[in-house]
Amino acid sequence: MTQPLGSVMLDVEGHTLTSDERELLARPAVGGVILFARNCVSPEQVLALCGEIRRVNPHLLIAIDQEGGRVQRLREGVTRLPPMRALAHCCLGRDCDGCGDDAQSSGLGFARDAGWLLGMEMAAIGCDITFAPVLDIDVAGSTIIGDRSFGTTPEDVIAVGTAFIEGLREAGMAAVGKHYPGHGGIAADTHRERVIDPRPFRELREHDLKPFAALADRLGGVMPAHVIYPDFDARPAGFSPSWLGLLREEFGFKGAIFSDDLGMAAAVAEGEPEVRARLALDAGCDMALVCNDPAAARAVLDSLDGDEQRNAGKRQARLRYGRARPTLEGLAGLSRWRRTHARLEALAASQPLEQVAMPSGLAE
Repeated sequence: MTQPLGSVMLDVEGHTLTSDERELLARPAVGGVILFARNCVSPEQVLALCGEIRRVNPHLLIAIDQEGGRVQRLREGVTRLPPMRALAHCCLGRDCDGCGDDAQSSGLGFARDAGWLLGMEMAAIGCDITFAPVLDIDVAGSTIIGDRSFGTTPEDVIAVGTAFIEGLREAGMAAVGKHYPGHGGIAADTHRERVIDPRPFRELREHDLKPFAALADRLGGVMPAHVIYPDFDARPAGFSPSWLGLLREEFGFKGAIFSDDLGMAAAVAEGEPEVRARLALDAGCDMALVCNDPAAARAVLDSLDGDEQRNAGKRQARLRYGRARPTLEGLAGLSRWRRTHARLEALAASQPLEQVAMPSGLAE
């Protein structure tokens, strides 16, 4: 029987838990923990931290943002991942310089192997999910999405995304697609400001929404954007019953919906922390992320601890890693891992230096 989880995902400050954090993670409304770069020194240390978290509550879902390129929380002791745009170009035979193979031997199998490797490595360090892949289409050269995207067309994102998700699934890890309904059409950053995408709904349906519609039945989770699309709803997507209803009712999505970090500037305008959390959950999110603000976390938990309906989440509970966890040492004995690791490392090393620094302490 699947053990239900609370409806709040929190962060922790350092490499180990404090006594206050142990008390906080034992609260009924807590269902998960997200790890940031400040929590990640080495695979051994992250595995130990995950063990600490599970000793407080063995059912908590542990997540990390490990996409590749600019967004890779743990960088030491695991494979260095290239930006997903570079991976996609190599898979689609457009630019294979640096990946160690030519276009004829690449193909979508490389994306599937990359997803598998990522899932296996994250499972080995103790995580249940990584918030990946990005299914946004890079429409406008967005600074916040950009090379995190698989491409500039729905067809490319669907093709490479499908293979990457298949690889994650082979590793026993659910895929969490983001940022529904599509964050790639704007240059602004929701971490720092309120963001509006003025495009008509018809254009979104014919373009940005296509990857989410095509892949809804393959995803274990979805993270909506804190972007307002006023032609469809005046509320940010993550607070919108209309947007989340479309995802479930028309696209048939049956997995868990995670809010993006409710501490981001684009979300703060919706009210106090407990108001934001309730708005997200009322809109249809299964789990609200409250990060980098312990006072806000306590306020949210105080408002939700006694809410049995909120804290009986089964969708997010199904995302816990259910297999015997691999070890990094064991992975090194697999030819698939060695081959994929070498190609990904070579491709990552061939990429230009990052032009846009991502905030390492914020959910992406």
